Amino acid sequence: WDVLVNPEQTKKYMFGCETVSDWNVGSPLLWRANYEGKEKVFVKGIIVGLQASKLLKYTVIDPYAAMPDIPENYLNVTYELAGAEGQIKLTVTQDGFENAADGEKRYQDVYNNGEGWQPILVEIKKVAEAG
Repeated sequence: WDVLVNPEQTKKYMFGCETVSDWNVGSPLLWRANYEGKEKVFVKGIIVGLQASKLLKYTVIDPYAAMPDIPENYLNVTYELAGAEGQIKLTVTQDGFENAADGEKRYQDVYNNGEGWQPILVEIKKVAEAG
């Protein structure tokens, strides 16, 4: 769980981005990093579901994308954790593409072009196993 919500941990697998949130349902969740000497938010969203150590669901959008910043253009990301200490299974799903602007392209980026979750999941596993 710590690997998913601790800013010091998220920087290790999310391209240097740390999570910024108070971790309450309805609160903003920002993914930010230092870029060219300035703090920059690369992804933003809202926490829509939370059960500590079991479930984290949030919306996401690129704040610099050409699409309007409206609820329909946000995608959903869900982390589900199951198992006991030492044998945790993490399932990550992303959905909401069907109604979002550029939905097909965004889907392809996440699921078919290798730019999406696969390299991130490999790194999450490494960080979690390193303790």
